[in-house]
Amino acid sequence: MALNLSNLGAPKGANSNKKRVGRGMGSGMGKTSTRGHKGQRSRSGSRMMRGFEGGQMPLHRRLPKRGFTNIFRQEYQVLSLDTIALFAATKNVTELTLDSMKALGLLKKKKALVKVLANGDINTAVTVHAHKFSKQAQEKIEKAGGRVVVLGDVPTEAVPAA
Repeated sequence: MALNLSNLGAPKGANSNKKRVGRGMGSGMGKTSTRGHKGQRSRSGSRMMRGFEGGQMPLHRRLPKRGFTNIFRQEYQVLSLDTIALFAATKNVTELTLDSMKALGLLKKKKALVKVLANGDINTAVTVHAHKFSKQAQEKIEKAGGRVVVLGDVPTEAVPAA
């Protein structure tokens, strides 16, 4: 007989009836309704905090705490010179703005801050717009005849008024 949707069944033991708690002796859950005898968890209205381990020191308190998270950290998307050189050569790009970088697929996030690093070399004159440049990257771009445009959208930390 061919196996198709009309004669397909679940494997043995895959389906089981819901546990019907508190329905008397005939339910198979008995007198205490699976709660056992006495103790905090047997009482009605009992609720323990998440991660409670019966008074044992919980796992989240046993593990060591290390370091800290800087809430003022600014993350930059990194763009290397060899990538810029590749796109300048293959796509005949003379100016790389944030919009053109996004259109070419160089940037993943739309509103990310961009930093250009000096990985690789560049031989074509390209105007590059970014929020930050490493010193070597800036030197290499200008040496190739290109131009560096630093964008001013970098949020700076608030300086208290004197």
